[in-house]
Amino acid sequence: MLKVLIPILTLTLVACSQEPETTTTPAPAEPAAAAPTATPPAPEADPLEATLAAQSTEHKARYAHRNPRETLEFFGIEPGMTVVEALPGGGWYTKILLPYLGTEGALAGVDYALDMWPKFGFFSDEQLEAKKTWIPTWTADANTWRTEDSAEVSAFVFGSMPEDLEGSADAVLFIRALHNLNRFENDGGYLTTALGDAYRALKPGGIVGVVQHEAPAEMPDDWADGSKGYLKRANLIASMEAAGFEYVDSSDINANPNDQPTTEDVVWRLPPMLFTSRDNPELRAQMQAVGESNRMTLKFRKPG
Repeated sequence: MLKVLIPILTLTLVACSQEPETTTTPAPAEPAAAAPTATPPAPEADPLEATLAAQSTEHKARYAHRNPRETLEFFGIEPGMTVVEALPGGGWYTKILLPYLGTEGALAGVDYALDMWPKFGFFSDEQLEAKKTWIPTWTADANTWRTEDSAEVSAFVFGSMPEDLEGSADAVLFIRALHNLNRFENDGGYLTTALGDAYRALKPGGIVGVVQHEAPAEMPDDWADGSKGYLKRANLIASMEAAGFEYVDSSDINANPNDQPTTEDVVWRLPPMLFTSRDNPELRAQMQAVGESNRMTLKFRKPG
C-alpha cells in the first residue's frame, strides 16, 4: 500500500509546484509630448495701404474721388519700379509714389515744354519766368516730401528727356495730363512729343497708365479737343496706338456718370476747382452734387 501512495504523493507535489507564471500587464505608455505649435508668421504689411494711411487728412479727403489704391493697382505699380509721372504739379500722387516705390525705386516728374506755357494766354510774366527753373524747383520740393525710405527723385520737361532715362522706366503715368497736350498738338506737336518721350523712356513691356476727363462720345470733336478739359476715349486710344502703344484694358474705377457736360461746359466747373460757381452758391451746390469729373482709366503697353 505504501508503494502505491509514494508515486501518487510525488505526482501531487510535482503538480503543485508547477503553478502558472504570473503575467504582468505593462502600464500603458504615456502619450508622447505634443510638438510645440509653430507660431504662424505675421502677415506681411501692405506697403500701399501703409503709404496711404500715412498721408495727411487733407490728402485722404481726395481718396473717394481719386481712388489711388485701385488706380495704382490697376496699372500694376509696385515697390522698386521706376516711374515717370507727367505733370506732377503740387505732388498729390508724388507724395504717395515716393514712399510706396521705396529705396529700390525711382520717380521722374515731367512737365510741359517751356514754350507751351505761354499758349494758355492767362499766365503772368512772373509765372512764365518761374517755369524756367521748374526742374530744380520741383525737384527740391519733392525732396522735402521724401524720407530715407523713399524713392530717388528727378525731373525733366517734355522734349528734353535725359538720355539715361531711356529704356529704364517700368511705367509712365498720365493722370489728368493729356488734355492740354492734345489741345496744343496742332500748334507745336506737344502730344506727339510727350508720347514719344514716354515710349523711349519705357522698357519693352512697360505700362502707360492714363486717367483722363472723358467726353461723351456724341460730343463734337472740336469741343472734345482738350480745351474744355475733356477727351474722347476713341480718339485718345487712336493717339496712343499711333505712338506705338498697345491698348491693354480699361476700368471704371474713376467713372462718374453724373458728369454730363454740354457744349457750354468746361471740366473746371466741377470740384475741386468750381471755377464757374465761386460767386453763385446755388450753382456751386449743384456742381458739388455732381462731384468730380467722369474719368476714363486706360492701360497701354509698349510692345516687347
